[in-house]
Amino acid sequence: MRRVVSLVPSLTEAVAVSAPGLLAGVTDWCTHPADLGDAVRIGGTKNPDVRRIVELRPDLVIANEEENRAADLAALRAAGTEVLVTEIRDLPQALRELDRVLVGALGLARPGWLADAEAAWARVEPVGSLRAFVPVWRRPWMVLGRDTFAGDLLARLGVRNVYAGHGDRYPRIPVEELAAAGCDVVVLPDEPYRFTADDGPEAFPGLPAALVSGRHLTWYGPSLAEAPAVLAEALRAAV
Repeated sequence: MRRVVSLVPSLTEAVAVSAPGLLAGVTDWCTHPADLGDAVRIGGTKNPDVRRIVELRPDLVIANEEENRAADLAALRAAGTEVLVTEIRDLPQALRELDRVLVGALGLARPGWLADAEAAWARVEPVGSLRAFVPVWRRPWMVLGRDTFAGDLLARLGVRNVYAGHGDRYPRIPVEELAAAGCDVVVLPDEPYRFTADDGPEAFPGLPAALVSGRHLTWYGPSLAEAPAVLAEALRAAV
C-alpha cells in the first residue's frame, strides 16, 4: 500500500502516526498530527472533492459510515477507487476497526499505541456514578443518544447518559427538558460544537459542567491511549 486518502480525522491521525508519508490526501478537518507532510486537502468530511481524490490515484480511501456520505463513497467506487468504510459504535469495535484498517488493509505492523490504548481502557476506574446528558450542538440543542462511541467511553468512566435509550442517536432535545432532566453533570465537549466556559454552561444554571476534549471523547486513534486520564480529570474537576 503506497497512497491513502483519509476522509476521517481520527483515522488520519492513526495512519499518520503509524506510517508517516502514506497519506496522499486528507480532509480540511484533519488537524492531528500537526505536520501531515505533502498530503493534499480534499475538502470536508461531508463535502469531499471526489474528482480531486480520484486524481490523486489512491490505492485506498478510508472512510466512516457516520462521518461520510454514502453518495460520495459510491461516486468514488464508481470511478474505480477502492473504499474501506469503518463502523464504530463502541470501544471494542473501534479497536477492531483500527486493527482492520492498519494491519489488515494497510499491511502495517500493529502499532504500539493501539496496545497502549487497550491497556489504558482495560484498567480504567469509574470516576463515580453520574447521571449526565452530553450536548454535541446548540441552536438547536442536540445530545448523544443511543449506540455512540462517545457514550460508551463515558459509561466506562461511570457516566450514565440519560438519553442512551432514546430512539435517535443524536436527538434534538429542548433546553428546558435538558435542564429538568435531573442530572448530576452536563458533559460539554469542544467538538463538533466548540463548547467553552462562556458558551454552554450558562444554559444550565446550578448544574456542574464538565468541559472535555472532543478529540479524547470522540476520536478513535492514538488519542485513545491518554483519553481515560484526560476525561477523568475533566469529570473530577466538575463534580
